[in-house]
Amino acid sequence: MAKLSLTQFLTLDGVYQAPGGPEEDTRGGFDLGGWSVPYGDEDFGKFIDEVFGRVGAFLLGRRTYEIFASYWPKQTDPADPVASKLNSLPKYVASTTLESADWANSTIIGGDLVEEVTALKEHTDGELQMHGSGGLARSLMKHDLIDTLHLVVFPVVLGKGMHLFAEGATPTAFRHVEARTTGAGAAIHTYELAGRPTYGSY
Repeated sequence: MAKLSLTQFLTLDGVYQAPGGPEEDTRGGFDLGGWSVPYGDEDFGKFIDEVFGRVGAFLLGRRTYEIFASYWPKQTDPADPVASKLNSLPKYVASTTLESADWANSTIIGGDLVEEVTALKEHTDGELQMHGSGGLARSLMKHDLIDTLHLVVFPVVLGKGMHLFAEGATPTAFRHVEARTTGAGAAIHTYELAGRPTYGSY
């Protein structure tokens, strides 16, 4: 069975909204988009290339899919590891509102999310990857369907915006398996799902 990984950009206060540009996601009047961009150095690019080197298929939320579909099909350099994988590999969009997905090799999944994602994990060769898609990620984490978290934490506090680990999240334990820091100061942490937390006292 393929592992499902989530690569998510976060601020120090846990915000994931609109890392890539001011107009990317303005829900709730969010006007601080583009906060990850100043940290996009060579180390960051190397990490992203490594992640995309493992991918077999993509699972995306509707909003992330639409952002990606408006940009990546225009990037046609065969030497670009991100563009070549995104444009050629299967993409599954979890949405009950999207009526069509015209980007090559795209399929809308709108039924029982747990059943559909479980089936995708069973039938994917290589890693099934999510990028962004915070709302979808929260839904899947409730059912322990995300096996690996790559959290890229940028040295920024915003004080507002949408949080990946919101109030009411299922208590979950992870095992920390890798860490590195980019030259520009982004901290990249990789965690594997480990079950439920255990509790004690000092």
